Formats: sequence, structure tokens, C-alpha cells
Amino acid sequence: MTSFSRWTPWIALLLATVTWSAMAVTAVQPSRDEEVLAVLPEVTRSRPARAAAAQVVNPAAAALQARKDIAIARQTGDTRYWGRAQAVLAPWWDRPDAPADLAILQATVQQGRHEFDASRKVLAATLARAPGNAQGWLNLAALERLSARYTEALGACDAVARAGQALYATACRLETQSLQGQHQPAAQGLQALIAQTMDSTQRSWLLSLLAESQERWGRDRAAAQAYTRSLALDPDLYTSIAYSDLLLRTGKTSLALQTLAALPETDAVVLRRAAAWRRLGDARWTGARTVLQERAAALERRGDDPALHGRELALAALWLDDDAPRALALARRNLLLQREPLDWWVALQSAHQAKDSAAVAELESALHAARLHDVRLLSTRPANLPTALTVAN
Repeated sequence: MTSFSRWTPWIALLLATVTWSAMAVTAVQPSRDEEVLAVLPEVTRSRPARAAAAQVVNPAAAALQARKDIAIARQTGDTRYWGRAQAVLAPWWDRPDAPADLAILQATVQQGRHEFDASRKVLAATLARAPGNAQGWLNLAALERLSARYTEALGACDAVARAGQALYATACRLETQSLQGQHQPAAQGLQALIAQTMDSTQRSWLLSLLAESQERWGRDRAAAQAYTRSLALDPDLYTSIAYSDLLLRTGKTSLALQTLAALPETDAVVLRRAAAWRRLGDARWTGARTVLQERAAALERRGDDPALHGRELALAALWLDDDAPRALALARRNLLLQREPLDWWVALQSAHQAKDSAAVAELESALHAARLHDVRLLSTRPANLPTALTVAN
């Protein structure tokens, strides 16, 4: 699964970085020729196959095509487009002399696949020789926030400013400060940025950052309003999922299902539909759980590392299987990979449900050391159990 950090500042610079994704779909054999196995999103159906994608040798053309594929991967959750982007970038992949923009695109693909260490290494090497690449610094800032390395993230944000991208640098700093508990100045700063830009895509992105900041602050009504405004301007998969999580967490289950209804069936979406259906007593949740299990099994057969999907596996164990000990084990392993608020939440929630006081104490100590401030993490005890938490980036 791709973890969507809400950092998609390639609105002007390119489009993209890290954090929800979809696991690969399980291979299924049709029982008859006319059987429909899946209906692809419109943007996927309209795209021609590119058998010779790796033979694109012009760097500018390769960059353009890779950006399109990355955008589609993030828009639809169709993980095949990460592979298409890699195929386009193949002539320059892992080459130390690759043009900086292509190396940054490689790091983006690696981020999309949760290959965070590899992505960080590529970014570090590229930025050492191209320190003025603002997108590279934005990607690095997102990775540092993902790892709860907020001081390092702020340093990367400062480098974005030095690269001449003031709006993105400011938004980068404000989001990082919000994660550190500076909720009011972060919200005020984001509102100021929203007022300064007339570009609808930028405004949508900034509104989604504001919504997450408000959630971390405990202002759910203001967060819901910001999510709604963001989606009205420029709907996207990440923000739709984040908004559905808020609705689930605040008991608006039917509205959450409405928000999820039109989304592509990524694992993140199927997981939330199943959780919502289960809460509503709708038997469809069992079929959705089976789909997720089949997809996970297909990944293992293919040799994929399950640790790369630990967040979603832990959430499924907690929400759908009532298996808190297994959820806790998965969540603790996931914290070795990523440390966003949702990752802490599922670990703490699982520890409480498993009645593992030692794990609770250990996690709370680690959370304190990380200096992450999110009021939702203060309400993980069993009495506050019902739902999902939006991903913060």
C-alpha cells in the first residue's frame, strides 16, 4: 500500500510524495470468457499500454511521462502505474549521474512503494549535487515527518525556501509545526496562505493541510469544513480517505460510506468500507474482508515484504478481526517503518485492547520522545474505541 503523505506540492513543482496506497489486486482466473473481473477507473481505461516504455530515452520526455504515471498512481490507487513510471525511468535508475529531476522522480516512486530508506538515500545523493531542487527537499521533508524527525523536516523546509519556493516552504514549516503541537499558529498560517492564492488546486491542497491540522488540534467541525471545501475545489483520493476517517471517528458512518462510494477500490478504501459496513450491521463487510485477505495472500506469494503494508494489516486485524494482540504485533513492526499519527494510534489502540500495559507504557514513552502532539492520541483507551483516525502528513 502506498502511504499518502498529503504532500503533493507538484501542483506547481511536479505532483506527489509519500504515504495511503493500494495493495496489488489478487490474480483471479475467469470462469467464462465474458466474465468481468474488474472495472478500471476511467483514467486507467483511457490509457494505452506502453510495451516499449523503458525505451523512452529523452530525459525531458521521460520526466513528463513518469510524472503522469505517478499522478495516476496516486489519483486511482492503481499500483501498476508505479511500475510504469519505473519503466520509463529505467535508463537512469540508480545512476549517480542521472539528471536531478529524474533521480527525484525515482525517489518518488520508491516513496510510493514504501521503500523509504532507498528513497532517502537517492534524495540525499541528489540534493548534495543539486541543492537548489525544491521538489527534492519537499520530498525529503515529507520523509522526515513520516519518521517523526521534525527538526530534520524543518531543515528541509528551510532548504525549499532557499530554492525560491516561498509558499511551499511556508506550508512545509506550518505542517511540521502542527505535528509538534503548534496548532493555532499553524492553522492561522495555513489560512493566510489559502487567502493569498487564487489557484484552485493549490487552495485545495492547502485546505487539506488545514483540515489535518485542525484534527490534530481537536477541532473536528472546522476540520470537516476544510475537508469539504478542499474536495469541492479538487477532489483527490487521499483527501477523500482522510475525510472519511474523520466521519468514521465522529460516528457519521453513513456519510463516510457516501464519501467512499465513488473511490477506486484500493485496500485503504475497501478496509474503511468494511469497517463502516460492520458498524452498521451490513453483511457486506465479510466479503470486503475476504478481498483484503486474498490481496494480502497474493502479495506474499509474489514475495513482497509484508512489513511494507503493516499499517493496513494492523488496522484490519483491529477493526475487522477483533485480534488486538496480532494488531499490536503488526503495528509495532510498522512503527519501525513509519511514525505518522495513524501509526501511533493503531499501536496504542491495539495495546489497550490487548490489555498489554507494558506495551502501552513503552509506546507512550516512545511517543513522548518523538514530540508528536495530536489530541486524538490522547483518546486511545477502550472507551473511545469506535473508529478510524486520519493520516497526518
